[in-house]
Amino acid sequence: MASKVADHTLEGILDVLETIGDEHDIAGYDVEYSQGVLTLKLGSGGTYVLNKQPPNKQIWLSSPKSGPKRYDYDTASGKWFYARDNHTIDEVLNNELSDILGFDVKLLE
Repeated sequence: MASKVADHTLEGILDVLETIGDEHDIAGYDVEYSQGVLTLKLGSGGTYVLNKQPPNKQIWLSSPKSGPKRYDYDTASGKWFYARDNHTIDEVLNNELSDILGFDVKLLE
């Protein structure tokens, strides 16, 4: 279950990131998704890596701004939460990417 949800989540994030890349001219911007690993390169803004961890039923995020985090899926809310600060993966990514890119980013609704 969580693996399918993780795939769906990463594919949803990928769709928005590809659209951002198509609509904006951002130096060093590149998005790749292969074998459950999504990589977002932002030039001087650093590189984000998101990957699913099926054995742990988690999505792992490596952020150049906030470091590594491990997100667990909450079926009641339909969101991925980081247990240490109770923030969702979309909150963190939306805030950080909006800050880096200079415009409002909404990866997941």
